[in-house]
Amino acid sequence: MRPLIDFNSGWLFEGKDEVRLPHTAVELPFTYFDEKEYQRVFTYEKRFTADAAWQGKDVSVLFDGAMANAKVSLNGAEVAAHKDGYTPFEARLTGKLRDGENVLTVTIDGSENPDIPPFGGQIDYLTYAGIYREAWLRVTAPVFVGNAKVETPNALAEKKSVRARIELSISQNLPLSGKLVATLLDGDGETIATTEAAIAGGSVEIGFDGLSGITLWDLKTPALYTLAVTLETSAGLDEAKFRFGFRTAEFTTEGFKLNGRALKLRGLNRHQSFPYVGYALGKSAQERDAEILKHELKLNMVRTSHYPQSHYFLDRCDELGLLVFEEIPGWQHIGGAEWQDESVENVRRMITRDWNHPSIVIWGVRINESQDNHDFYLRTNKLAHELDSTRSTGGVRYITDSELLEDVYTMNDFILGNEEWGGNRPRTPLRPQQEVTGLDRVVPYMITEYGGHMYPTKSWDQEQRQAEHVLRHLEVMNAAYGDPQIAGCIGWCAFDYNTHKDFGSGDRICHHGVMDMFREPKFAAYAYISQCEPEDEVILKPVTFWARGERNIGGVLPLMILTNCDEVELTYGKNAPKRFKPDREKFPHLPHAPVVITRAHLTDEELGLWGMSWEDATITGYIDGKAVKTVNFIADPIAHELEVVPDTTELGAEGDTVRVMVRALDQSGKKLPFFPEPVSIEVSGAAERLGPGLVPLRAGSTGFWLRTTGKGPITVTVTSDRLGRSVASLSAS
Repeated sequence: MRPLIDFNSGWLFEGKDEVRLPHTAVELPFTYFDEKEYQRVFTYEKRFTADAAWQGKDVSVLFDGAMANAKVSLNGAEVAAHKDGYTPFEARLTGKLRDGENVLTVTIDGSENPDIPPFGGQIDYLTYAGIYREAWLRVTAPVFVGNAKVETPNALAEKKSVRARIELSISQNLPLSGKLVATLLDGDGETIATTEAAIAGGSVEIGFDGLSGITLWDLKTPALYTLAVTLETSAGLDEAKFRFGFRTAEFTTEGFKLNGRALKLRGLNRHQSFPYVGYALGKSAQERDAEILKHELKLNMVRTSHYPQSHYFLDRCDELGLLVFEEIPGWQHIGGAEWQDESVENVRRMITRDWNHPSIVIWGVRINESQDNHDFYLRTNKLAHELDSTRSTGGVRYITDSELLEDVYTMNDFILGNEEWGGNRPRTPLRPQQEVTGLDRVVPYMITEYGGHMYPTKSWDQEQRQAEHVLRHLEVMNAAYGDPQIAGCIGWCAFDYNTHKDFGSGDRICHHGVMDMFREPKFAAYAYISQCEPEDEVILKPVTFWARGERNIGGVLPLMILTNCDEVELTYGKNAPKRFKPDREKFPHLPHAPVVITRAHLTDEELGLWGMSWEDATITGYIDGKAVKTVNFIADPIAHELEVVPDTTELGAEGDTVRVMVRALDQSGKKLPFFPEPVSIEVSGAAERLGPGLVPLRAGSTGFWLRTTGKGPITVTVTSDRLGRSVASLSAS
């Protein structure tokens, strides 16, 4: 879109504190807080002077998101209201600004209003109050480009086409006449084609045909194109840009196809929350999460559970080639008529905001895990198809024999672990499709959650529990890969998250992630990472802390090694090396099965018995007979070093953020998984620390975010009484 003016600085919060957006109304502790602290009304105020150059222009403030039930007033008169906490809204100031100082006031209500989705029942996540996304000032000609939907109807043809419907916004009762020029640009900004059309109404339809040399948007080549629009009317000139990609995405009875090729979807669910500041981290943090999902976890899909997420996150998914399942706000509960009307509008807002993202391949138009509601879901599906005929709809349920109104039967299948509750079903990773649907036919079908609350696992849990956590993720993925009727599986979930008292471990955390809240991987993360191809990255991750007495009875067997190597070699102490192949008997369908070394593979001397000396070990991965990666374990780890690692050392000025990880390491450079001692964190220079300055290490690590306050050098000093001081230098420019 057109350049927007940063409107994030200089807000007065609750009449006393000057803050910059994004902002959370209440910073919560990491654990054991009362979530009711933010469930009330808060006020933001910004004073500004109208520029004389705005005369005759259309002037609006755009809010990317505020939680929730926002009301905006200019100089005491209400100019906008928006209930939904997850989609953008605008406050039009045209004709209401006065000379000199103007006062913009925003009130938000953090209470769980039962008339607004997702509220009314219980929800397993927090909805942190605040203007938690960015705000922008838009100044345009009084006739301007509002929105545009761009489609590529024959993306797989040799000669491709583009169709676009461009919506115009008109203020001040001006006559509508003039012309619109549309230019198609490639990823380098070079012009591919241009067309123009006369303006005859509130929308203009344009098209390009016979396009050659176009690169499809795909996982490895996420090629992006831009539709640049120039509008010339008697009221002035306006310009806007819309980014899109050429691709096809189909959910079929034989799985998912991207650009006509079968692709098994492998993903995780993502909450948009962070420690201490909740939702209120901006562009850099949103982009970094997408990068973690794509590059570190090696996923090809993410589900935005359970609400529309930041456009920065979606933009980065577009750029990286990460597929997205986006859904409307909600968690099990369906409210009354007013609530349902608002939910239908949520569908409209979500789709019209995000319909040009090539990464989004399915719309979630059913409240997560809700019961059937025929009339309500007829409305959500009908509207979704009217707004966007190019994508399938899905509706996530956990009940079986549910009415299918969507294009894809999307199912949270938590059958694995149910054998612990009794019954005569053996351990089962996933149920057959038709047992779940109750239908007499095969339909497009995708698993949208598994794991999670069925086996919560903390990053500092005993090794044996963490190994079982890994195993459960592997078993479901293996079942999904082995069933051609399943488009793919999206596990619960990527990151641990804060929650209500009714859920989690009593500490206000759901320890359901394959990473912790700081995005530090647990062993289960490598169940996903190890499914990538070796040319992407060679993975060799033994699921062990390498200690004789950590597991029940003792030892490290069965030792699971998550890898994409052909075979691995174990050398223990002075014993001769032994080679092991991936376990294809138990995991025949995974792209890369783990190696599992059991007691039957080794003699007592080759891995020792309780009471014998514990020895060092080396594990080496081989591909095509060549050693490609080695992991060393030492038998006597000692706390040796404090590591401080920012995601980047170069930041933008004022408001940019960066994650900094702190780890306690042994003398071989490995993290000490049970090192619990506290560290103090001091930040000086052009940044501020988000969160407390004295924190314990959990599973040998902790993290925090910095937010820049201007330009200049930044120094981070982390101190441990035992490990001393470690310093990181950064800069903001």
